[in-house]
Amino acid sequence: MKRLILIALVFTGSLTGLKASDLNNEIIELANIYRNFMFRNNPTNATFEQLSKTNSIELTTSTKFIKETITTDNKLVSSDFLKLPDEATLKYIYIIRKVNLNIRDDQAKDNNELIDELTNTEIQRHELIDSYYDMLFSGVANKNRPFDLSEVDFQLNDYDLQDDTEKAIFFFKAMDLCGKVIWGYMNIVRPPNYKKAMSFIEKYPKFNGQPYYQYLDFSFPDFEMQMVKDKDKESYKSYYLNKYYDTLLSHLTCLSQKKKYKKERTNLLLGSILKEENYYKYSKKKKILESLFTTVDR
Repeated sequence: MKRLILIALVFTGSLTGLKASDLNNEIIELANIYRNFMFRNNPTNATFEQLSKTNSIELTTSTKFIKETITTDNKLVSSDFLKLPDEATLKYIYIIRKVNLNIRDDQAKDNNELIDELTNTEIQRHELIDSYYDMLFSGVANKNRPFDLSEVDFQLNDYDLQDDTEKAIFFFKAMDLCGKVIWGYMNIVRPPNYKKAMSFIEKYPKFNGQPYYQYLDFSFPDFEMQMVKDKDKESYKSYYLNKYYDTLLSHLTCLSQKKKYKKERTNLLLGSILKEENYYKYSKKKKILESLFTTVDR
């Protein structure tokens, strides 16, 4: 009888190990598919058929998400994807992203070891949410061309975001995409192509029914994350508010090129955090920000 119980326990343990191995293999497979098709390459029908054969029930929602991030003209800005998935799925997607990054590394770890390590590590919810929306908005940028979010109105109360911190993460990731769209026209081209940059700014989304710059909820408690590979953790608020101020200043500069934008310029100055001196410390252009209201027409 004891021998039978022992055999049963060994068999059960083998099944558990086999299931974990199968799950790991499917995570690695999803990471490889994401890596291969996240940018300009278009997946084939065989790729989509491969995705449909994912067997692990735990990865059902993750697979649907990865499929959408590699699909041209995807629906990532629909409520189906903007709404946060459950905690377990958030972590699976986080792990898939980490494995994708590992595969790219010239000194990559063993993927199975990495998965096991991440599975057994408690990841702060803020980091999981940041990772999720990073992949989501990367999918919007890479697969939906030309850029145009002018008809999109992000309703932040509809996405199961628990507090102002999580809403700010969403906002920052969306605006990081928007900032990248105009960065080259403002910082690489000489002279800057204000007209082209402005044409993209006019295609920015709304948030809660208002122009993007009227979002003001940045008083959430700061936290630290590793923002850049191989660098130490740093202030989340500093990293993203600095980028966001750059976008606001670029917008302001574009509006300053023509007198016809005088009303819009004033709205931007007075309706955004450009007027919020308590946030200037987060920007690397603090002196420029401090000078704004000494030069504005009265």
